[in-house]
Amino acid sequence: MQPSRVKGIALALLGFARLTSATLTFHLRHLHAVSSDSAKVIFSDVTPRMLDSSSTVSSDSDRELLSSYSVSTDSVLVHRPPTKELHAQAILRSKFDGQSSNFPWDEEEMLAPNTSSRATLLTLAKMTNNAYLLPGDKGWYDLGDQWNASYQYGWEPDDDGFRGHVFATEDNSTVILSIKGTSAPAGIWGGGPTTKKDKLNDNLLFSCCCARVDWTWSTVCDCYRGGWNCHQDCVETALTTESLFYPIGINLYNNLTYLYPYSNIWVIGHSLGGSLGSLIGATFGVPVVTFEAPGEKMAASRLHLPTPPSTLHITHVYHTADPIAMGTCTGVLSSCALGGYAMESKCHTGVTIVYDTIQNLSWSSDVRTHTIGTIIERLLSEPWAPSEEIGREVPEPTPQDDCVECYRWDFEEHD
Repeated sequence: MQPSRVKGIALALLGFARLTSATLTFHLRHLHAVSSDSAKVIFSDVTPRMLDSSSTVSSDSDRELLSSYSVSTDSVLVHRPPTKELHAQAILRSKFDGQSSNFPWDEEEMLAPNTSSRATLLTLAKMTNNAYLLPGDKGWYDLGDQWNASYQYGWEPDDDGFRGHVFATEDNSTVILSIKGTSAPAGIWGGGPTTKKDKLNDNLLFSCCCARVDWTWSTVCDCYRGGWNCHQDCVETALTTESLFYPIGINLYNNLTYLYPYSNIWVIGHSLGGSLGSLIGATFGVPVVTFEAPGEKMAASRLHLPTPPSTLHITHVYHTADPIAMGTCTGVLSSCALGGYAMESKCHTGVTIVYDTIQNLSWSSDVRTHTIGTIIERLLSEPWAPSEEIGREVPEPTPQDDCVECYRWDFEEHD
C-alpha cells in the first residue's frame, strides 16, 4: 500500500475531513530548541500542571481561553516526493554534492491556513510572535504567564540556538511548527541572547556574497574573489554547514514527523524564522505562512532544494515600509549595514501578500517597522480598507515572477 494511502486512512480515522474547510483549534504542546553543545533537537512538553500553577488561571474556561488558538482553513495543492527514500537521497545530494535532483512529484490536496482571512493571519502572527519570548515575558500574546517555568536547552538566558513552539489540534490531525526569527542588537530591534548566531545565518542566507558590503566588512565565508566576483560553489557549500539553522530545521522537521507521523504539519515564522520555514516548506511540501521574511529564493537555489512544480503553498505577508522584507535595506549607510547585517535578498518563493503602507498609510521605509508587533497591532488588528473596497479582507496574493537580485555580481562556478 502506498504511503500516501496509509496516511489518508490514518487521517480519516482521526476524524479529519479532507478537502472540507473548517476551523481548527490549536493548543501549545511543546517548546522546541537546540542544545548549544551538540546541536541536538530538544522538545519540552507543556503540561496542564503548568497552567494549574499559575495564579492567573482560576477555571477550566480560563485555561482554554489562554492556551488555545482558532484558525480557519482552506484546501491547497502541495507537491511531495513519491517516496521518503527519494527525498532523503535528494537532500543528501544537495548537501554533499551541491546538485539538485529531479523526480516525479505526487500531488496532494490538504487543509492549510486560510490566508484570505484577516483573523487567521492575525492568529498565526500572534503564535509566531511568542516564539521570541520566554513564556510569561512581556509581549506574550494570549497565553500569559501561566507558562512561566524552567525549560531545557535553547530557552536558558544565554542560549543562542534555533528555537520556537509546537502547537497541535486536540486530535493531532494538524500540527503547527513556529520558528523564532532574528533577535537583532539592542538599539535596532531590541536585542536578545540569540543575536550572534542569528546574524551569522542572516548574513549567509540573505547576502549576495558572504556579507561583502564594502572593503571595511569582514566576510562570513571565504567566497569573495575581488571586485564584484563571488565563487558560487563556495557560497553553496557554506550554506550547508551544520552550524547553520537550515540543516537544523530539517532535523527538527524530521523529529516532529516522528512525534506526529500521521499529522499534517504547517510551518510559521517571522523574519529569519519565516525564511527558514519557507525553505522547510519547499523541501517537504508543507503549507507555510511567514511574516516580514527576507527573500529566500536565492538561498533555496543555492541549497539546491528539490524543486516542486509549484510553491503556492508558501505565503509571505509583509508591508512596503519594511526595508528587510522588501529587499531595500542595502548599502553601506543603511540601517541593516550599520547593525552589521547584509540583507540584500528580495525575491520570495510562493506568493506574497503585501500591504502597501507607504501608499495607503503614508508610512516611511523604516527598519523599526520590521517587528512582528507592527504586523499584529498596526495592520492585522484592523480591517484593511483597500482590500475591503474590492471585497477582500487582505491584499491579493501574487507570485514574484520577474524578481531580480544581486544583479551587480558575477558568480563564478569554479576558481
